[in-house]
Amino acid sequence: MEVVRIIGGRSLAGTISISGAKNACLPLLAATLLTSETCTLRNVPNLSDVRFMIEILRHHGAQVVNDSPGTWKVTAADIQPHTPYELVRKMRASICLLGALVGRLRMADIAQPGGCVIGPRPIDLHLKGLTRLGCSVSHKNGYITVDATKAHGAYVFLGGRHGSTMTGTSNLIMAAVLTPGVTHIDSAACEPEVVDLCRMLQAMGARIDGTGSPRLVITGVEKLHGCDHTVLPDRIEAGTYLLAAAITDGEVTVNGAVNEHLGAFLDKLDEAGVSIDVINPASIRVRGDRSRCRPVDIITLPHPGFATDLQAQFSAMLTLIPGISLITERIYPNRFMHVPELQRMGADIAIEGPTAIIKGGVRLSGAPVMASDLRASAALILAGLAAKGETWVQRIYHLDRGYEQFDKRLASLGATIERLDASAMPGDYREEE
Repeated sequence: MEVVRIIGGRSLAGTISISGAKNACLPLLAATLLTSETCTLRNVPNLSDVRFMIEILRHHGAQVVNDSPGTWKVTAADIQPHTPYELVRKMRASICLLGALVGRLRMADIAQPGGCVIGPRPIDLHLKGLTRLGCSVSHKNGYITVDATKAHGAYVFLGGRHGSTMTGTSNLIMAAVLTPGVTHIDSAACEPEVVDLCRMLQAMGARIDGTGSPRLVITGVEKLHGCDHTVLPDRIEAGTYLLAAAITDGEVTVNGAVNEHLGAFLDKLDEAGVSIDVINPASIRVRGDRSRCRPVDIITLPHPGFATDLQAQFSAMLTLIPGISLITERIYPNRFMHVPELQRMGADIAIEGPTAIIKGGVRLSGAPVMASDLRASAALILAGLAAKGETWVQRIYHLDRGYEQFDKRLASLGATIERLDASAMPGDYREEE
């Protein structure tokens, strides 16, 4: 078990380049199963989630080769439809294989993913969409079995309680591209990662209209071919580094921070008083000065709204800004598990239903804290960068799911941060085993 140790108080400075988007890579890798020809993916980050997905592709029979850092070639000439629980349980997002298996094999047998620490992530909309396409869907012994031999194009409304579903939209797109007839998807997710999937599928020969809008029209084709696709930059990683500069009163240029992917986030960063320079459409510089900053109100929403994946990191910065800020979480109801850990560092935050009330202006102090999920890990590290003294962040295996060498890259910007074995922690700080 490893931990991250941070000595706070250093302003970050320099330039950082963003990796490929984790939330795009997983469905893109799944989409390689839709053809027997070779697909090459470039700008793929070295993350534990990506490694798990590659393990699953190999289980299904695909040949996967890592030609060079960040470049993977997948050839799925002969695949099988069964995905066992021992693989699915490692990564909930493996459910994005469902649409690819249905599209390619006209059948799938995949273990249903379990719960999630940040709240329920039901897949009812995924299954509803497949049913609308004429698929037969059944549940037995924790597995979802889909028979798509009679599938056909249809109208599918994908809106749900919390808006559109990104993974559900990706699954329906992958199922529909090889399904006879025309499929209309209403209330489709509009996230850049979904757009990236559509672009890759179009390069493979899919017929998709309305890309980037909430209404997609997909005309099924008989066969897809291989492609060479470069994964778009990770907007969540970009936002995290921009916040790292702001929270430390630093100055950092982030290459790969695509302006049009970060609209709502940049708007709130500007409203909070952070200096933002858009150098070009894919490069942004932030200069932090907390003496100029103001409290803000944030509501997380599906894209193009404020991304839920940046909520925890932004809340860490707001603890330092005098005044009362509000963050209302509309996507995942339990996504405030970082709050008790920030409170250990001196943050004044109260939770009322789906809203965090942040009384900012405190000086955070270093403490031993526990990461509960991927984005909470990043938030606690950002808090440690700004805190006085020494912060130890435990359970950082969450961090490696979505950030490539986060500690080393922050150190390159001037942070005093290192990854250590848990045995290096003071004895009374360590998590009980």
